[in-house]
Order: sequence, then structure tokens, then C-alpha cells
Amino acid sequence: MEKTIYIRMRNRVLAKPEESIYLDDIAQIIAPETIIPKLKKLKVHQISVHDRNIVIIDVMKVIRLISNLIENADVQTIGPAQTIVEVMLKKKQMSLPFFILIWFLLFFGSAMAIMNFHDDVSMRSVQEKLYKIITGVEDTKPWIFQIPYSIGLGLGMILFFNHVFQKRINEEPSPLEVEMFNYQMDLDNYVIIHENKESMKRTNDD
Repeated sequence: MEKTIYIRMRNRVLAKPEESIYLDDIAQIIAPETIIPKLKKLKVHQISVHDRNIVIIDVMKVIRLISNLIENADVQTIGPAQTIVEVMLKKKQMSLPFFILIWFLLFFGSAMAIMNFHDDVSMRSVQEKLYKIITGVEDTKPWIFQIPYSIGLGLGMILFFNHVFQKRINEEPSPLEVEMFNYQMDLDNYVIIHENKESMKRTNDD
């Protein structure tokens, strides 16, 4: 009797070094209740030192393993055709002097970028002209504009990035998060194409 099995591969899975990867880890499974326990315990891959930090598991390999395990299995796949297994290697802790150096570079780099931008657009002269238009008095230091503008600039950056330290202001993703998401998607597509041995084959391969 034919047994229909539906599987949906997960996009990304985090694993530890030397860990065994089972079908239940990398895919969602819908199948007859009698065979689900066997499918969940089906070993798909054993992580080794040769895998480094990225392993690509192709759906064709999964179908082949299921067919070997269960006779007359009708495997239907839904969703992505590969799963990226990211091996979580131990990361070195950042030293405090290095963290302080990076923080100073970012702080003064952003400050210089903002000041150079304001100098390019003549922000000071614009504020002086606005002050003269409104009050009729010339002033080389119109604090009534400069102070609120500086505060508003900081508040605008907080609203733009949608974060106050670790706390989100609302559920909307910030433009930076969207760009990071797009970058991660492009990176995943690159890894899937270039690291997946099943996606490339030479015509003279045996």
C-alpha cells in the first residue's frame, strides 16, 4: 500500500559540533501515524570537523533516505528544496580594549559624517537666515534653532532604527533590519548554490 509523506524543509537550522541531524530537525512532517516515529528518528547527517560551519542538506537526499527506509513511500515536498545547517562553533569573547576602540571609531566616525553633511548643505547659514526672517535680528548663534534641531536629530535616529538600546519601540522592522534580512537572504542563496554539491555537476563526472 502506498504511503503518502509530506515534508517541508526548514530554511535554517542551528546545530552543535559533532551533532547528529535527524529528519525531525530539518523538516516538518505529515505522514500516517504508524510511520511518523520512524521518520523523526531518520538520521540525515552526522556533523564532523570537515563540514566547517555550514552544511547544505538537499531534499533529494532526504527523499532517497525515506525511500530506503519505507517501501512504496510517496514523498511530496513543499517549500524550500534545501536546508542550511549552521554549526555553532565557539566564538572568541571580545576583549574590553578592542570593544572600546570600536565604540570610539563608530562614535567619532558618525559624528564626523554628520558634521561634514551639515557643512556641505550650509546648515548653519540656513538656520541664521531662518532666525533673521522670523525675528528680524541677525545672530551668528541661533540657539533657539540649533538646540531643538540637535535633540530632534537624535530622536529621529532612534525612531528610524526603531530601538532604544535593546528595547523595540514597535513591532515594525527598522530599515536596517530589512537590509540585514535582504543581505541574509542573498547570503543564503549564495551558500545554497555554491556549497550544495548536488546543485552542480560536471558533464565528465562519473
